[in-house]
Amino acid sequence: MNATTNTLRSLEPLVGTWAMDGPGMSGTVRYEWMDGGGFLVQHVALVHDDEVTRGVEYIGFHAESGQLRSHFFSENGEILEYVYELVGDTLTIWYGGVDSPAKFVGRFDVDGVRNTGAWQWPGGGYESNMTRVEEPTR
Repeated sequence: MNATTNTLRSLEPLVGTWAMDGPGMSGTVRYEWMDGGGFLVQHVALVHDDEVTRGVEYIGFHAESGQLRSHFFSENGEILEYVYELVGDTLTIWYGGVDSPAKFVGRFDVDGVRNTGAWQWPGGGYESNMTRVEEPTR
């Protein structure tokens, strides 16, 4: 494996289907490898404060920065960019870039079946937790 593959494969613990919960939030997300393994793909179906969010996100290795960057495409045509990092049991997802004050920080339990965390930004935020409901198919 090369550096690109190794870095992207660090997100392997996300692969599978997850139930999402938090104050005013519910839904599911599913992470799977794109054919060929060049991207991790997330399928999103959430309701937060009565607003529905559906879309797909493609996460890949950006060679110039050495980061795992993504583009989220929502059903309403909006495109959002994120940076992912999973170190040990801590998942961090920055909105925009690693210098952004808007980010998610969550920790996986010892079994890797629950991630407890929160989105945070200046002046706000909310809890957002994931519980694995389906293992990835192999």
